[in-house]
Amino acid sequence: MSALIKFKLVIAYDGTVYQGWQWQRIGLGVQQRVEEALAKLFPSAPRLHSSSRTDTGVHALGMVVHFEVPAVEVRRIPPARLPIAINSLLPHDIRVQSAVRKPAKFHARFDATGKQYRYFVWSSVGMNPLLRHTAWHVPRQLDFPAMRAAAKLFVGERDFQSFAANPGYKRTTTVRNLTRCEIKKSGAQLTFIIEGDGFLYRMCRGIVGTLIQVGMGKFTPDEVATMLEKSDRRVAGMSAPAHGLVLWKVYYSSQGRKVAKLRNQVEAEE
Repeated sequence: MSALIKFKLVIAYDGTVYQGWQWQRIGLGVQQRVEEALAKLFPSAPRLHSSSRTDTGVHALGMVVHFEVPAVEVRRIPPARLPIAINSLLPHDIRVQSAVRKPAKFHARFDATGKQYRYFVWSSVGMNPLLRHTAWHVPRQLDFPAMRAAAKLFVGERDFQSFAANPGYKRTTTVRNLTRCEIKKSGAQLTFIIEGDGFLYRMCRGIVGTLIQVGMGKFTPDEVATMLEKSDRRVAGMSAPAHGLVLWKVYYSSQGRKVAKLRNQVEAEE
């Protein structure tokens, strides 16, 4: 029996027309398209194991997955050419960014130590049409200092029940540790950067939606602190639309999280 070779892929995709990452009973998932491409390259038709799951309409720049194929099948395609080979069989809105061999013990999901999501908002009367599929249009001025003050409250180990949607099953815990929650502003574009060791279902969208409502004057930073304490989704703000959210990066060592913690400590002192 041929030995198995494991590959790690980093995949980017525009999630506009997909019902999330996973295979779907009704609709189309990104995973299905990538596995269909792999089946045309490898007779064993490998299955993908992903680091994350993205919801309908959510995008990714750094989705990490792994798969295994018999060594005899790898001889047909040099590893260096694997991204080109897979991309030639994918639709234009999905692209493999890189492919590397990994040890047999590597697992895309269980070895991940942290993830970074980014959410994009266009805060202006007129929407930038070039960003209509990747940014939420909020056509009004926002209180940026109040939003930044509220964003800092999410950093640390918190119960994020108030900001997550019901996933349809019982969760072991709703406590997660965020190492970064900040907002950058460049003209009309706001970029929310949220980084942590794990995320609840629609948690990032709940955080962003609530922060936007802080910017609108509907909530104060003190009220956001109370929302965290209540652990009740009914007391928090709205969920931001899916199309502004991007899975930006997945970390596979403690380095990314340590850097994020240090960065937040320095900014807190400033």
